[in-house]
Amino acid sequence: MLHAIRMKLRAELEAPREARGFGTGWIAGTLALLAGATGLLLVLVLKHPGWLGVPELSLLRDHALFRPVLWAVVIAAYLLSILSLVLRPEKILGFVGMTVTLAATILGAVPGEPASAATPGGLFLGVDFFVLNVLFMGFLFVPLERFLALRPEQVLFREEWREDIFYYLVSSLFVQVLTFLTLAPSKAVIAVTGDWSAFRASVGALPWLVQVIAIMVLTDFAQYWVHRAFHRVPFLWRFHAVHHSAKSMDWLASARMHFLEIIALRSLTALPMFVLGFSESALQAYLLIVYIYSAFIHANIRGRFGVLEEIFVVPRFHHWHHGIEREAIDVNFAIHFPLLDRLFGTHHMPDNRWPEGYGISGHPVPKGYWAQFLYPFRKG
Repeated sequence: MLHAIRMKLRAELEAPREARGFGTGWIAGTLALLAGATGLLLVLVLKHPGWLGVPELSLLRDHALFRPVLWAVVIAAYLLSILSLVLRPEKILGFVGMTVTLAATILGAVPGEPASAATPGGLFLGVDFFVLNVLFMGFLFVPLERFLALRPEQVLFREEWREDIFYYLVSSLFVQVLTFLTLAPSKAVIAVTGDWSAFRASVGALPWLVQVIAIMVLTDFAQYWVHRAFHRVPFLWRFHAVHHSAKSMDWLASARMHFLEIIALRSLTALPMFVLGFSESALQAYLLIVYIYSAFIHANIRGRFGVLEEIFVVPRFHHWHHGIEREAIDVNFAIHFPLLDRLFGTHHMPDNRWPEGYGISGHPVPKGYWAQFLYPFRKG
């Protein structure tokens, strides 16, 4: 029965465009499901904040407005579920949205741990980080991809959207592990370079904007060569092929990356950022920039950016990196500054053209998160 419900729900979310218009109940049902799931997950975090919440978000969870806003979301989910049930002939969206919302309401009525409780040993899963992550990126990019779509026929719930959401989930739930492993090489370097303290202090005293720009340049230089190695070394390519297996480009596709590649890529490219002594605020600003920028250059967004295309990586530049055409193989490795590709002979930006499609010729990477996780280790 659960399998049947799941298949019906998937079919409704992926319904044809003509069945998703205003007044069909699809928008209300989809928003009800989103609001209900948001309410349920955040209620679980409030009940078990030590295990399920990110410590850095405790100030947000403890804020006086957090619970009223959460219950407003739950009420909205109820109303949207009812609206979908009334308008839509197929009731599965409204039914599941109402069920999830009811579960959030029942669980929310049961007392839980204090909001700032901590777990033994400090272990946690970032459920709240996942929710805020997807909501923030979704509200930022879904409207952009709707009104500035490069491929208007491509919808939000396109092929393999579930896999890419799961990639968001994994990277959010294991944010503690990823952070620890990402910082490990930098901490090792800092431990053996204690005599750099004066140099680090001078770097940290630079104007804030200069620090942010310097971080972007240095990390992009490191990232360029690491990224290029993932394309040129056959063993590394098998991990990076997972990222290139996406057949559609949008903000969701930016999350598709093998867990072990995330660790290797982040830890190596982060070395100059953490070792050279940049200020905490400059580091945080860059992390926010690169987080949004990564989704932006993958997004299903058309347009020309004039002279900015010569200075910064834009969607068309990075889309060519993912192109399925032969001319798109091993080009455009930079993430911020295309000058690096010009300097090292890998720049490719045909005038007024976009790739015809995306992915890898023959599409050898299997579908599904776990199959893709195991793919680099398989023979052949």
